Amino acid sequence: MNQLERSKDEEELEESDSHHDNNDGTNNNNNNNRRKTVSPGAGEHPLQYNYTFWYSRRTPSRPASSQSYEQNIRQIGTVASVEQFWRFYSHLVRPGDLSGHSDFHLFKEGIKPMWEDESNRSGGKWIIRLRKGLASRFWENIILAMLGEQFMVGEEICGAVVSIRFQEDILSIWNRTSNDQMTTSRIRDTLRRVLNLPTNTIMEYKTHNDSLRDNSSFRNTKISL
Repeated sequence: MNQLERSKDEEELEESDSHHDNNDGTNNNNNNNRRKTVSPGAGEHPLQYNYTFWYSRRTPSRPASSQSYEQNIRQIGTVASVEQFWRFYSHLVRPGDLSGHSDFHLFKEGIKPMWEDESNRSGGKWIIRLRKGLASRFWENIILAMLGEQFMVGEEICGAVVSIRFQEDILSIWNRTSNDQMTTSRIRDTLRRVLNLPTNTIMEYKTHNDSLRDNSSFRNTKISL
């Protein structure tokens, strides 16, 4: 069995555990466990990197700035093993059930999901626009590929984001070095394979420097077929 597949016990835990979700997509039972650096438990399968979940939500009518964005983003948990990931993930609201202008982020521990972060500032992201109803399945596929090191680009991957919007949902995966064409092409091709995208799917790439210049994540992108 793939280490990132849930065991039967973990699936039963998800079905039988009684919990109440907060409006931000987290669970009340996890409040005491947030923001602690974690290590794999005894007998658990360690991930190659620790990963941190973040959540953000803002009012679209308000102008965005890096300061307001940083105030709106919240760290909600860090995982260090396959088992910790599934225990935490099973208590999160699925992206397709979020409302409004909301984002889930999963980034390597120590990297903030911000363009200005030291690990991100020279990088960029691949963007895939989805029709409504696909976000939950595609998000799960992309983060399992990331945790399972399927991209095969060393330390280049920083994290992934699913952005819930009113007319569409958007997936993006961030990498460290935007001018490394071989790496960005490999990430693009892996995304196509992992998500089983049709060959004519439009994919877009945008550097974080361009995002900083036009204060936008998804406008003025470079199209790739």
